Amino acid sequence: MMLSRRHLLSAATGVAFAGLSRMAAAQPQAPAGDSYLNEVTGYGPLKEDPQRIFDLPEGFSYTVVSRAGDPMSDGLVTPYKMDGMAAFPLSRGRVALVRNHELRFTDFDYGPFGKGQTLAGQVDRARVFDAAADGRLMTGGTTTLVYDPKSKRLESSWLSLAGTNYNCAGGATPWGSWLTCEETTRVGGAGPDNLDLGKSHGWVFEVPARHKGLVDPVPLTALGRFKHEAACIDPRTGIVYLTEDEPDGRCLFYRVLPVDRRRLERGGRMQVLGFRDRADSRNWTEVTWTPGDWREVVWIDLEGPENPHTDLRDRGHAKGAAWFARGEGIHFGDGEMYFTCTSGGPKRLGQILRYRPSRFEGDAREAGEPGRMQLFLEPSDNRVMNMCDNLTVAPWGHLIVCEDKVEPKGVNFLKGVTPDGRTYALGRVVRSETDGPLLPTTELAGVCFSPDGSTLFVNSYWPGATLAITGPWKSFKA
Repeated sequence: MMLSRRHLLSAATGVAFAGLSRMAAAQPQAPAGDSYLNEVTGYGPLKEDPQRIFDLPEGFSYTVVSRAGDPMSDGLVTPYKMDGMAAFPLSRGRVALVRNHELRFTDFDYGPFGKGQTLAGQVDRARVFDAAADGRLMTGGTTTLVYDPKSKRLESSWLSLAGTNYNCAGGATPWGSWLTCEETTRVGGAGPDNLDLGKSHGWVFEVPARHKGLVDPVPLTALGRFKHEAACIDPRTGIVYLTEDEPDGRCLFYRVLPVDRRRLERGGRMQVLGFRDRADSRNWTEVTWTPGDWREVVWIDLEGPENPHTDLRDRGHAKGAAWFARGEGIHFGDGEMYFTCTSGGPKRLGQILRYRPSRFEGDAREAGEPGRMQLFLEPSDNRVMNMCDNLTVAPWGHLIVCEDKVEPKGVNFLKGVTPDGRTYALGRVVRSETDGPLLPTTELAGVCFSPDGSTLFVNSYWPGATLAITGPWKSFKA
């Protein structure tokens, strides 16, 4: 079903956002040992999970769909580091999940080929994007899972993209495929990790959800080579929007006007977003906008998206593009989109931004009626939201957001955001004793709903587990 955000979007008034700011600033300090203090009831307090995996409210439960290290249907091993993901409809109510694995160049033992890559001979190397000079295959990429929400059973799983790296997030296309994004700008040849690679990385690849086995690894070069995070497509125009995640917070917001909206490999025109007032979006050294504020935007042409000199963002900013504080997840709703900036705001707790395209988006007339961007949420209390990352929309119109805080002893939550800007806890990762006393728990990623809205999927990043959550979704209380 189409997950509409119409009532969420229409409710985002200046009054609501002013209330959000007051709530975030005035919320009392939680007692020692509490990680979060609910402002709205939501689904009630989180109950401790006896399995010590994921805490949920009363009446909710999860099924572990897949774990890192599990054998897959193709004879390979389920990879570790589960990140971005999307759900696609199949026959008989089943769901195809296409899932990223953010494996690094040196994560050879955590990939689909097993420890020591003893299973590498089972794949067609012509369909592996890259390998080291010593023959070891790059281990990043995607896996595809077929899951039946009614029986809560995983039917099959397989490696669907091989030989890439740092596959962080991405986005679903309107035609039923997953755009998986590499979050790296590693070039080919010898590197500081003593690996000699055959190809440069930092691309977006397309994985059709219904494809069985490995897809041909074709980089979509028009979508740029940079530290990609996520992507989304406006179904009205076919325009692709892309976020960037550089650790220094000097990131751009991109769009690509495709030559052929169903064949992205055919190329397109890259542009970057700037504000007409040339302001900085991050609110780091100077607060230039507050929750509820809107800004008119301009789109600036940017040549050389292949980025051989790794200077794309600097060239874009020099031409007038705005900086964003580590762009993360992005999701297109009913005529507009939301994306997160994980370190935005004066306290660097993160921001959620909202972009409403022009009705003339992508053609010459948009100059007279430009798109607009709003600062949707910027918490000043880390219990309201802390380092927002992947996000999606619930059938009832709330944003569902993954946290990725990195503080010592930190605990990551799955948060909801109501139409009037209030947050609530929907879930919480349970800290493992192996995390150690000073290490943060694993991040959450890949949040998405089944097409019928009955099941919420989310990934626990490390070592890696995909959960399917069900419960009384209609019981929400403000």
